[in-house]
Amino acid sequence: MEHYLLIRVLHALPGILLLLGVLAHAFMLWKAWRAGDKAVLQRKLQRTRTISLPVFAVLALSLPMTGWWMVNLAGWPLGQLWLLLGSSLFAVLMIVGLLLFGRLGAWQAQADGAVPAKSLRLVMVYAALIVVLLVVTMAVMAAKPI
Repeated sequence: MEHYLLIRVLHALPGILLLLGVLAHAFMLWKAWRAGDKAVLQRKLQRTRTISLPVFAVLALSLPMTGWWMVNLAGWPLGQLWLLLGSSLFAVLMIVGLLLFGRLGAWQAQADGAVPAKSLRLVMVYAALIVVLLVVTMAVMAAKPI
């Protein structure tokens, strides 16, 4: 049973890191935008798109595998509703993540470095939606499947 605890930790850690990372990056980009330094903002956008978002994608893609492993090891029966909710929320999370990646790319591609407020609002809406989806997914996954 000691393996089960390790798998639970390995399953919870990426979810928590993903949630905290999205919140930290949203705050970091908002703060850089508010400061008005275009060079710093472009550098943070570049770093976010090339390093952080791929790492977040790997973390998110590890969740279904470790979750299945954990549930299989525990011997829990997987109900159809539980599977449907989890997979639907995960699919929406991936789509919103791709939309966020595209919006950050469009934001970074601004030639003059000026970022319209509409673009910032969309980035913040996508980030907030990702946070909500992660919290709801964690709540569904924390509930014992029936």
